[in-house]
Amino acid sequence: MKKLLFGILLVAISSVSFAQESTIEDEIKALSAAKWEWMADKNVEKLADLFHDKSKFVHMSGSWKKERELEIISSGSIWYKNAEVHDVAVETFEDHTAVLWNRITLTAHVRGNDVTNEFTVTEFYQKQEGDWKLLDLTFSSVRDTHEIEH
Repeated sequence: MKKLLFGILLVAISSVSFAQESTIEDEIKALSAAKWEWMADKNVEKLADLFHDKSKFVHMSGSWKKERELEIISSGSIWYKNAEVHDVAVETFEDHTAVLWNRITLTAHVRGNDVTNEFTVTEFYQKQEGDWKLLDLTFSSVRDTHEIEH
C-alpha cells in the first residue's frame, strides 16, 4: 500500500512539474514571437522593457548592448521586416531561466537593401520581479537545412 501511495505521489509531482515547464515554455515562445513583431514594428518602447539593462546582441556584423540595439531598431539602420519562424525549442532551468532557439528566415532592410538570411537565433531569458527579461540574443548563420534538436 505504501508503494502504491508513493507511486501516485510521484506521478502527481511529475505532472505538476511538467505542466509548470510547459506553461513556461509556452510563455517564452509567445514572448519571443511578440518580440519579432515589436522588432518589425520598430516598437522600441516594448523592446526597452523586455531587454535587460545588461543585455547583449550578437549579429553577423558585430555585437553590442541594449542601447545600441534600440538605436539601430529605432533609426531603421537594421529593420527586421519579417522573421519567418520555422521551428522553436525551449529549455527551462528551474522556473526563472529559459533558453529559446528559433530557426528563422529573416528579411531585413540593411544599408539600403532588403536581405534574406537563414539563422538560428538563441535567446536567453530570466524572470526578474515577475517579468521575463531578455538577457542575450545571438544570430547564428545557418543553412536552410539546419534543424534544431528537440
